[in-house]
Amino acid sequence: MNQAEMTAELGRILSPERVLSGPAHDRAYDCDAYTVDRSRPQVVVLPESTAEAAAVVAWCHRHAVPFTPRGAGTGLSGGSLAALGGVVISTKRMTKILSVDVENRRLRAQAGAVNLRLSQAVAAHGLHFAPDPSSQSVSTLGGNIAENSGGPHTLKYGVTVQHVSGLTLVGFDGRVIELQEGPGLDLLSLVVGSEGTLGLVTEAEVRLTPNPEHVVTLLASFAQVRSATETVAAIIQAGVIPAALEMMDHGIMEAVRAAFGLRFPAEARALLLIECDGSPDRVGPEVETVARICRDHACLELAEAADSAERARLWTARKKGVGALGRIAPTLVTHDGVIPRSKLPDMLDAVDRIGAEFGLKVANIFHAGDGNLHPIFCFDDREPGVVDRVVAAGEKIMRLCIEWGGSVTGEHGIGVEKLDLISLMFDEDDLALQRRAQSIFHNDSGVNPCKIIPNQKGCVEHMKRWRGVAT
Repeated sequence: MNQAEMTAELGRILSPERVLSGPAHDRAYDCDAYTVDRSRPQVVVLPESTAEAAAVVAWCHRHAVPFTPRGAGTGLSGGSLAALGGVVISTKRMTKILSVDVENRRLRAQAGAVNLRLSQAVAAHGLHFAPDPSSQSVSTLGGNIAENSGGPHTLKYGVTVQHVSGLTLVGFDGRVIELQEGPGLDLLSLVVGSEGTLGLVTEAEVRLTPNPEHVVTLLASFAQVRSATETVAAIIQAGVIPAALEMMDHGIMEAVRAAFGLRFPAEARALLLIECDGSPDRVGPEVETVARICRDHACLELAEAADSAERARLWTARKKGVGALGRIAPTLVTHDGVIPRSKLPDMLDAVDRIGAEFGLKVANIFHAGDGNLHPIFCFDDREPGVVDRVVAAGEKIMRLCIEWGGSVTGEHGIGVEKLDLISLMFDEDDLALQRRAQSIFHNDSGVNPCKIIPNQKGCVEHMKRWRGVAT
């Protein structure tokens, strides 16, 4: 079926203005925030309800057309890339908050609702939605569920799966499935983090968390990256679990200086943003311990936010750091790996060495408290051969993560970016078990194809790599 025929048929299911096709739309939806791999969809659709989304999926199943769920497109591993073309089902019009149950601390929303809006909707009740990826002002609930997103407060409050109590899933053939927490096999948790490969999430019920009674935010600067990373390990070893423990290196500091005029000690090469929250009698001793450990590790300066405005200013370096790198280079690839905290000093040294080896500028901004690294390569993808160097450097870092007892992803997912790397963590028996788990939901190769599990039918020829339209 050609593009014009698909557009016409899907226009009869939805209204024609909610079916997008043509060169401009193809290019707008040919990648997510992992921009070095691209594949154009044939059609993009914009349903507004579960029933409409289910009708589109049923049409795709009848016509053997692959479909790819997509939220805001802020994913960083190609999870919403239309790897085999077909239909992209965008949830950008499914933004309603459907119900709020303050007494039981529950909220139900459509999958396209922006993460930050959930907290804003219940702020007057002293509640919030705890998972807060750095993209929370634009990323959507459905995307957070697909990737099991974390964020700066993951260390204390956990990732998305701990905060989802139910969801609505459109299965491979358009049937609508309701999943709730409860006894028996935990299929709900299987869907969270499945990157849209088990079906299309259209609604979710989430747990709400009480706002902390007291919050103290600190920003510590260090002359050496190693001193900062050793401080992280020492804080956790002391028994303190901060609400957030984030690290930024000199590459990020250079960018936020230029973008926002932030000032740090001239000799500083690394920052730690540390946040403690809870009751005042608990937070006070935690902050004292953290401050002592920072000073013991040659902290240059330790700033404490005096009020909410100052707290927001201290968070600027972390929340805006990646975007600020756009001043340094036109293209960024943000990697995502996990290592034991004790390996952080050696890993940061290794990242610098690998960047130099491949002739790449690298900056680091990451969730140091749980060892979730985010090395960011800054480059110009118009330079011949540079994308191959970026991919090779990233894979070298991921191999080190595995060798040192970690993982190839903490929150960004496998997508297409790491499809070739997943077999480094899992042997064929492990992957076969994952395929059997997937078969609980379907054996249809058209549900967000070519993601997570390698060697899927029709995907092998595209694994190295998707630079251009899959045909």
